[in-house]
Amino acid sequence: MEFLSLAALGILIVISPGADFVLVLKNSLNQGRQAGIWTAAGVSAAICVHIGYSMLGISYLISQNEVLFNLVRYCGAAYLIYIGVKSIITAKADVGSLTESHKNQSNRQHFIQGFLCNVLNPKTMLFFLSIFSQVIALDTGSSHTALMYGIYMIALHGLWFSIVAVVFTSPVFQKQLLKMKKKLNQACGVGLVSFGVMLAAK
Repeated sequence: MEFLSLAALGILIVISPGADFVLVLKNSLNQGRQAGIWTAAGVSAAICVHIGYSMLGISYLISQNEVLFNLVRYCGAAYLIYIGVKSIITAKADVGSLTESHKNQSNRQHFIQGFLCNVLNPKTMLFFLSIFSQVIALDTGSSHTALMYGIYMIALHGLWFSIVAVVFTSPVFQKQLLKMKKKLNQACGVGLVSFGVMLAAK
């Protein structure tokens, strides 16, 4: 029953709107489905990092070191504010197709954006520290269960954000999204800046 509760908690955490969701939506809107999926892959790859240091206990040490923790926090906040401001400044309303715009940005850039957005978020770090302390406590005999739960979380992030990219670039949504492209870009930008400011303020 405990593992089912943790699995359900993982789903709730992943689907709750946050900086990762906004970034995947922004890249899908501006550069198309492939860009959104590569951003989702970056987010998923960042989860591997969180899982790795959570299982090793490094995240606990970071959370107990105020200087180091604040360094991670401010770096994450600065990055979110940077991509948010960039989105607001470059917002465009007149675009012919979601999949044809901004092809000058590579898949690698989108992957790195997703990776940095997630890996520099100390809230994600503390979440994985707390949840893995529960998983490991439930299975003190080995790290097998914790590893399986980690794989589950990696797959869950990749799957959910890929679905977001696919859904918001589908023909059903595309026509309506194109009409609101500039406002959505600005809204995503404001959202990212807001997440960055809140991260720095807390």
